[in-house]
Parts: sequence; C-alpha cells; structure tokens
Amino acid sequence: MVENAERLPTLELVHQYVAHTLSRLETLEPDRFPLTQQILNRSGKPCGIYYCLHGPRAVRLTAIWETEQNTILFYGSCGRRMQRTRLLEAPMIEA
Repeated sequence: MVENAERLPTLELVHQYVAHTLSRLETLEPDRFPLTQQILNRSGKPCGIYYCLHGPRAVRLTAIWETEQNTILFYGSCGRRMQRTRLLEAPMIEA
C-alpha cells in the first residue's frame, strides 16, 4: 500500500486530488468519469467525506476522508485498500 502526505487547504483541492488519484489507481483518464461525494456525520457533526468514482462497465472506486486523523483512504475496484494519504493541511467540512 502506498503512503504519502499532502497539503490540500481547500475542499476543491481535496476533490481534485481524490479524482486524480482514483483515476490513476485503475489507469482511467482523469476527469472523464463522474465523482460523487457524500458528507459523513457522527453525532450530527461532519466527520468525513465518502467519494465514489463511477468508471466504465459499472466499475466503482472509492475513497474516504476521515477528519479525525486527517487521512484519505483509497480503495480499488475490488475493495482492497490501495493508498493512504495523510493531510498535513486540510479544510474544514461544513454541513
């Protein structure tokens, strides 16, 4: 599993990074397939974001950004964890 660290101070930069990384994991063309996101809540407060890249032939690649440890976990199409990125700088999630 690949591990690295990034500075992503805005939600837009996090979104772009996730889209690019998920595309790279399965050698898909960046920005070709839709990326959906869902804010995750714990006790009514945002605690992360679930991302899903909808690729060709019903391929789904996912990532979860959990804000407690400021880590994005990337999963391949088979569900195996492929990469972990620690955010050195990250934006706040607003509900």
